[in-house]
Amino acid sequence: MTTRILLSTTSYQDTPGSHHDLLESQGWDIVRMRGPLSEEQMLEIAGDFDGFLCGDDMITPAVIDKSVPRLKWISKYGIGLDKIDKEYVTSKGIPIGFTPGVNHTTVSEHIFGLMIGLTKKIFESYSHTSNGEWKRPTGNEIMGKRLGVVGMGRIGKEVIKRANAFGMECQAFDVFWDDDFEKTYNVHKCNDVDELFASSDVISLNCFLDENTTNLVNAESIAGMKDGVVIINCARGEVVNTGDLVDALHAGKVGGYGADVLDVEPPPKDHPLFSTPNTAITTHIGSRTYESVVRQATKATQNLINYVNGEPPAAQANVLPEQADE
Repeated sequence: MTTRILLSTTSYQDTPGSHHDLLESQGWDIVRMRGPLSEEQMLEIAGDFDGFLCGDDMITPAVIDKSVPRLKWISKYGIGLDKIDKEYVTSKGIPIGFTPGVNHTTVSEHIFGLMIGLTKKIFESYSHTSNGEWKRPTGNEIMGKRLGVVGMGRIGKEVIKRANAFGMECQAFDVFWDDDFEKTYNVHKCNDVDELFASSDVISLNCFLDENTTNLVNAESIAGMKDGVVIINCARGEVVNTGDLVDALHAGKVGGYGADVLDVEPPPKDHPLFSTPNTAITTHIGSRTYESVVRQATKATQNLINYVNGEPPAAQANVLPEQADE
């Protein structure tokens, strides 16, 4: 039987590059769909595939139950696993390949694009000229401002490196701390996220989504922030309580919000953040550059090739029971 693969990540499909040739050269039966796929959509097709080459599709216990025993491998395009029930997938003996270390440069650039666009009022000025108006808002420099980075992984570290170049003061919070990086880039270590929120002029959210970070930014935490704080979110939309944030933006407590993610994707046309002042939303394109997509797609494809050939992937997100003692 020919190996059948579901390809659902749109960045992979929409971006030209050598990853397409690599995938086609395997002789697999490739079924292409436009993700992210809901649980309902996944359930309609589950059971017909040997492997998933997926983005942010909902891979729930129900989806897995219908997918086995045929489903043998999952290759995640990207690093976020919040849409995959990792524990349940692992219990079924299915490995999850993923692609760390390939998009931190481009995402950190996107974060600074949003940050500078908001603080320098570039987005506001553009909206005026788009309407044929010549208005000149006054913005702020980021030099000398204190940047708080929530999550000092690969992306958070790249943000700090660039912040150093812009002359910003840097502080961060992460449960896994890199002492050498702290010394090299002069990063203040915050004892907790509340300390970071209270003392940052700009906050960059770069954490994974889990039970500890869901609604991390809410009415209570916003109340403890500086007046006029600028928040940048290129992590996950659910890290922020949308209703509380909208209220704070209208009140002026939060001076600006830039995000590449929303709590619902794709969002409804009347999503509240689309009509909120001092807000810039991009369409989850932070890692979607020609360079980064090819890196991610190639790594995701190679992980899947390795699985099919009985070889270890470049990176695996879970440890299967039979691998625990290796």
